Amino acid sequence: MSFLARQAAVLLALACVAAGRAGEPAVVIPLDKQYVPVKRDNKVVSYKTAYFGRVFVGLPQPQNFTVVFDTGSGHFFLPSSACSTDTCRAHKQYDLSASASGVPIDHTGKRVSVDAAERDEVAISFGTGEVTGDFIEETVCLTEHAGSSSSSGGGGNDLPQDCTKVRVILGKQMTDEPFSSFAFDGVMGLGLASLAVDPQFSVFEQLARRRSGFLPQFGYFLSDRDEIPSEVCFGGHDDRRVDSELQWAPVHRPELGFWQVKVLSISVGGKPLPLCEDGTCVAIADTGTSLLGAPRQSAQQLHRALARKVPSGQADLDCRDFPGPEMVFNLEGGVTVVLGAREYSRAAPMEVVTKSQTSQVVCRASLLPVDPTPALGTKAFILGEPMLRKYYTAYDWQERQVGFALAKQPAAVEGDVRHRVIDAPGSNPKPSMVHV
Repeated sequence: MSFLARQAAVLLALACVAAGRAGEPAVVIPLDKQYVPVKRDNKVVSYKTAYFGRVFVGLPQPQNFTVVFDTGSGHFFLPSSACSTDTCRAHKQYDLSASASGVPIDHTGKRVSVDAAERDEVAISFGTGEVTGDFIEETVCLTEHAGSSSSSGGGGNDLPQDCTKVRVILGKQMTDEPFSSFAFDGVMGLGLASLAVDPQFSVFEQLARRRSGFLPQFGYFLSDRDEIPSEVCFGGHDDRRVDSELQWAPVHRPELGFWQVKVLSISVGGKPLPLCEDGTCVAIADTGTSLLGAPRQSAQQLHRALARKVPSGQADLDCRDFPGPEMVFNLEGGVTVVLGAREYSRAAPMEVVTKSQTSQVVCRASLLPVDPTPALGTKAFILGEPMLRKYYTAYDWQERQVGFALAKQPAAVEGDVRHRVIDAPGSNPKPSMVHV
């Protein structure tokens, strides 16, 4: 395990700009970063990455957990101490018996006995995996408030300003993939409240409901260097991290719960993508996805359009530094998102060897094929980490819109911010080889 910062990840609350309503400082949570190798034929061909920060559960003595702040899901889940699988035990587990504020409930929110022989359960998906668990109501805080009262008289308005009562899913079964590979404990879904089975499961919905002075926005910043922490900001967006004015795109069909925007057109190298010429494509801003997702029906076409031949003698280059065509998304609201080779490329090139033993080194895009679903339809793009590294994104809960601005990368670590970088590779993957 490689750490480029101090061993302990400590939450730091900072003031960020709540552009609109004043009165309450927002909270900035620095994010740890983890690299997970992707292997093919026992060779590392690329890396998946995950970003996660610390939250605090229960009062007056909180239990702390690292969670992914995921705009592509709607629930808050943690591993339960009642789960005895190796996957659960690899993470910190929530212990109901150690909490003075946790209450076991059924799916309607009605209190049940902690010793009940049968409990209501739910199964939720996360990426390629699934969590099955039961329910509690608990106090969740974005910063630590050890010793504070857990009383919720008056709807919980006497809680600290960054705390709220919320329904939590406690995982009693967690699939090996992806949870055995990653170091984070749980997931805090930041999708719109309709993505959850009930708004009471949405942490941000509950924060926004209970505090009249709380600006219902959050912002997400991804650092382009491991030495500088990425951040999520609650209660506004962070003007220190934007290098252009925020441009807002309205959420398309917010009843689905996704931070989904309408795509008017897409071009690659100046040529329009036929799939989206009729204006029926959509794009989802997803902080829980490490790749750029494209509809499966157009993925091969995009791979061909974004591939570049590399001159001989440059097989060890970093493809992110090798020029390529721009991919331009024109979104509803007059927003334009431009991704270049730096954002969409796999770092390692590929050597293509023919039967006649001639070879050609090629730089390729790293795309995630998106299968059609009833909710997403057949023309959904996922704007994951490649977009988030270039653009600061802000999420307006009240107005149902997503803001995009060029991200401003700090020159150095600011203040006493601590974060971890886990399993960072010492070098880029070696070029792969394929025979055709």
